[in-house]
Amino acid sequence: MLGMFCVRVFSGLMGFRATPRVRSLHSFPGITVAQIDEEVAKLLQLKAQIGGDDGKHQFVLKTAKGTRDYNPKQMAIREKVFSTIIGCFKRHGAETIDTPVFELKETLTGKYGEDSKLIYDLKDQGGELLSLRYDLTVPFARYLAMNKITNIKRYHIAKVYRRDNPAMTRGRYREFYQCDFDIAGQYDAMIPDAECLKIVHEILSGLDLGDFRIKVNDRRILDGMFAVCGVPDDKFRTICSTVDKLDKMPWEDVRKEMVNEKGLSEEAADQIGEYVSLQGGMDLAERLLQDQKMSQSKQACAGLSDIKLLFSYLQLFQATDKVVFDLSLARGLDYYTGIIYEAVLTQAGVATVSTEAQNGAEESVSVGSVAGGGRYDGLVGMFDPKGRKVPCVGVSIGIERIFSIMEQKAEAAAEKVRTTEVQVMVASAQKNLLEERLQLVSELWNAGIKAEVMYKKNPKLLSQLQHCEESGIPLVAILGEQELKDGVVKLRVVASREEVDISRAALIDEIRRRTSC
Repeated sequence: MLGMFCVRVFSGLMGFRATPRVRSLHSFPGITVAQIDEEVAKLLQLKAQIGGDDGKHQFVLKTAKGTRDYNPKQMAIREKVFSTIIGCFKRHGAETIDTPVFELKETLTGKYGEDSKLIYDLKDQGGELLSLRYDLTVPFARYLAMNKITNIKRYHIAKVYRRDNPAMTRGRYREFYQCDFDIAGQYDAMIPDAECLKIVHEILSGLDLGDFRIKVNDRRILDGMFAVCGVPDDKFRTICSTVDKLDKMPWEDVRKEMVNEKGLSEEAADQIGEYVSLQGGMDLAERLLQDQKMSQSKQACAGLSDIKLLFSYLQLFQATDKVVFDLSLARGLDYYTGIIYEAVLTQAGVATVSTEAQNGAEESVSVGSVAGGGRYDGLVGMFDPKGRKVPCVGVSIGIERIFSIMEQKAEAAAEKVRTTEVQVMVASAQKNLLEERLQLVSELWNAGIKAEVMYKKNPKLLSQLQHCEESGIPLVAILGEQELKDGVVKLRVVASREEVDISRAALIDEIRRRTSC
């Protein structure tokens, strides 16, 4: 039946009364819409390979699903964001590394819980089963184990890949950048963890994205909570993954998934519901240490004590104003062993296209989490032949979501974004001065001045000035026959149209003085 279906689809796609034929496919018994879509996609690809009616090769010019191009304006915004983030990482003493974009499949397998299904597997290219990296944390752990490194503070900015359902308007892609900061090594409790949270606080404050909140929890508190609520040991991770959906789904739907899909008892689910609704600070940790149920779990008590210590360090770092202890925070990745955290924007005013806001209303949380991380003390040991552990804690900045907000803000404010850093345009007022312009621009380049010249022998002065206004170039160095005779250059300020004659010898210093900001 499916074979006859494919023949009819193919004949329709090749132009033989395409529309009625494709419509008639729905009359085939037992064939679902998903099967139709899948077969149509395959045959469209085949049609593109063999060509259309004219015998020519045809293809659709588009980016792959979940990816995008970036124009110069968008790249200028990205570079500004990267500069802020890298500056913060370096301020905290981090060095950088790089790792391959693909890893052995077995390196990534079993590290991401239910999200493992989102890993991109590559075809066998010579005996090795490979996958595109899902994040930068697992490759970092592999790097530490392989090179026997026990202490490092590093940052890594690179692209990762996830076979997810993309939501482009909310900064969710299949190919995207991650910006990671991690501290590896044996140190006293919560000092490196507090610094990671301080870094998130600095970056989000520096980018001026609006109000934000950093939620913290601890995997040991979650596991202790599950235990005292009656969750079987073998269901801890799968229930944790369900709790992790609370930022996207109401509690009623999360509870239904726990009971109906994960097989948890209604009583256990209700007890979990009481705890995951709690939020606070050091006071909440102190209260839970006295809680009749939670106090029965040594694991939970250890986590709660560390939360108290964490808040005491955050007070010294002056970062507690944005941090909240939130028992609903789970983070579904399997490798977390202790403290976990996630930053979300809480300001209204950035429109999104989520399922809850398709009526055009604004949400209080615009694009979901913009940073997340935690402690993963056992991950390196999974790669070490002798199982030697290297304690690690880190944070990943959700750079694509931040880009989406920055782009929306620039659009809303009709902000003019400079896409180059040119300080001065070398222009001519008369004809036949190409050699003189090229000589001057070369002198500026050699002195480290960012300069450019129009690629015409005799450009009109008006065209050169208009280019400066459109590109945001602040200065114009104008050459004319009289200026050459007098040994000067006419320096024009584009914004005010002020002009002043500067001696050739003093030009470089004058440009630096006027553009040093």
